[in-house]
Amino acid sequence: MPGIRPFDARALLDPLDPGAAKAFTARLRREGRVADGGKVAATIVYIVMLVLIGGFALVGLVLLIVFASVLKEGAIFIGILFGFPALLCVGVIVAAFFFGLRGDRLSQERRWRLARFAQAVGMEYVPTISEPPLPGSIFHRGSGRTAVDVLRGREPRFVEVGNYHYTVSNGKNQTTVRWGYIAIKLNVPLPHIVLDASGNNISLGMFDRGQHLSLEGDFDRYFRLYCPQGYERDALYLFTPDVMARFIDNAAVFDVEIIDDWLFLYSSGDMSTTDPGRWAWTFSLLSAVLDKLAQWERWRDDRLVPAVDPGVPWGPGAGAPGTAPSLGTPGLGAPGREAPSVAAAAAGMPGAAASAPFPVAPMPLSAPPGVAPPGRRLRRGVPWLMLGIIGGVLALGLVLIGAFLLLPVLFLG
Repeated sequence: MPGIRPFDARALLDPLDPGAAKAFTARLRREGRVADGGKVAATIVYIVMLVLIGGFALVGLVLLIVFASVLKEGAIFIGILFGFPALLCVGVIVAAFFFGLRGDRLSQERRWRLARFAQAVGMEYVPTISEPPLPGSIFHRGSGRTAVDVLRGREPRFVEVGNYHYTVSNGKNQTTVRWGYIAIKLNVPLPHIVLDASGNNISLGMFDRGQHLSLEGDFDRYFRLYCPQGYERDALYLFTPDVMARFIDNAAVFDVEIIDDWLFLYSSGDMSTTDPGRWAWTFSLLSAVLDKLAQWERWRDDRLVPAVDPGVPWGPGAGAPGTAPSLGTPGLGAPGREAPSVAAAAAGMPGAAASAPFPVAPMPLSAPPGVAPPGRRLRRGVPWLMLGIIGGVLALGLVLIGAFLLLPVLFLG
């Protein structure tokens, strides 16, 4: 994990050992951590197509030889007609086969380098994760959801860096959507907040415009912040000017999502690569972000403060001698509120001895970690343009149906 071991990128730059890389991938396949069914299927397809086209070319060649004396001048033309397409197809298949082998060798090299790099920096390499159990918005879209080339660290907190893809179907067409992501585990849940970066071409979806919160300075030039309504003050507590500066300087190309007890940074390009410069930048970003998470984890949602029975007295007999429950720490869900001590309260009551039990007005307990239901999820926006188009089409359809039904009446009348 960054901060535990120094950044060491030599494993990404050392000369390749093809035998070790091949053996490492073979071991992953034996352990079921890498599927090779796609490679086997592709090889079978290549062989079948090669046999079919080769057979077609052979038949054409035989026919050409048999009928050469009859065809005479046209023999060369027919030979070109039969032979050239067959040879072209054979060449394409052979080239695709060798390109496939080359791609497999590159995959072996990438896994071998990333696994050694992960070990050098105190992380774990996970080649593939099907249906990643993460709450982020992108992990619940499409089908075939898979994370690949994942590096995980567990100290000083859990961090996962990986590449992710899923398939979206649109009628007969299918599109594979690819992301890079960083997932950071928090110690407490926080409100659902999204930072939609202006400097990339990705989107986490449409959110209700009423949840947009404009922040001070230049922050709005880089991010559009969405938070649940009623949580604006809490968002301002989390995104103080120094935190905003960190995100502008280090994460302006990412979309950012805080959801439950996770922080996600999403990229349109791969995050887990064999590029040492990319990893140096990623570790620098993690250091900048992790440095501020302790401040976030002191936040408390004062909507979760439990009710206190007014009939229950508070005093020395109800808790620690001479103390009363705290109303909260300033800035943590209940800014600026401090609970007075029992002794101080007693001193302000006429005729009351500081050491004697006495009734005190009931005070709410400090809020536990957690988020009240209104703050757990942002409301999705309504695509008004799409609804308008659908409404217009339906209205036009009703008009046409009405006109069709009225035509007989008009003609007969």
